[in-house]
Amino acid sequence: MPPDQDQPRGAAPILMKIIVAGGFGVGKTTLVGAVSEITPLTTEEYLTSASARTDSLAGVEAKTTTTVAVDFGRRTFTDPEPMRLLLFGTPGQERFWFTWDDLVSGSIGAIVLADTRRLQDCFPAVSYFEQRAMPFAVAVNEFEGSPFRYTTAQVRQALVLPDDVPVVPCDARDTRSAASVLITLVEHALTRARSRPAASGVHS
Repeated sequence: MPPDQDQPRGAAPILMKIIVAGGFGVGKTTLVGAVSEITPLTTEEYLTSASARTDSLAGVEAKTTTTVAVDFGRRTFTDPEPMRLLLFGTPGQERFWFTWDDLVSGSIGAIVLADTRRLQDCFPAVSYFEQRAMPFAVAVNEFEGSPFRYTTAQVRQALVLPDDVPVVPCDARDTRSAASVLITLVEHALTRARSRPAASGVHS
C-alpha cells in the first residue's frame, strides 16, 4: 500500500480519522508533519517558565514548544483502494486530556507514540484506548542517539500489551517510516472491524 497523493479518477476515497497520541515531547507533531501531504495545522506554543513545574523536560531538554490543542494533517493512499486518512495529534500533557474525548469521536483507531527514554509517559494513552476498546498501535519512536534501545517484544512486555496490538519501531521524522505506521494501524483496525463489526468505528 504505497502512499500516493493522487486519487484515481472516478473513485471517492474512504475517509478515516486517526488519532496520534502519546506523552509530552514524544514526537506527535513531528510525525503528523512528516507524513502529511498538506501543510499541517499545528497549535504549538513556546514553553514558558510557568509551565516548568508541570511539564518535565527530563530526556527532552531541547524541546521549546508544545501542542496546546490539536495538530491536523492528511494523507491519501490509493492502493489497494483509495483512502484518505485525517490525522489528529493530541496534546500530551495531563492538563489537556479533557480534550481527548471530543478528538477521538468518530476515529477508527489511534497511534500511541512511545519514547523509550520516558516509556512510562505513554501508559495513560494506552490505558485510555484499552478502556474504550479502541484499536491502537504502539509506534516506538527511535530517537537518534537515545541511550535506551529496546526490542518491540520488550516494549510490549513493559506496557503489558495483548499479542494482537501492533508494536512497531519508527522514526517520526521520516515520511516513509511514519506512513508505514499509518498502514499498520489501518490494517489492524480493519481486521478488528471484520471480526467485531458491531463494536467497530470503521465505516466504508
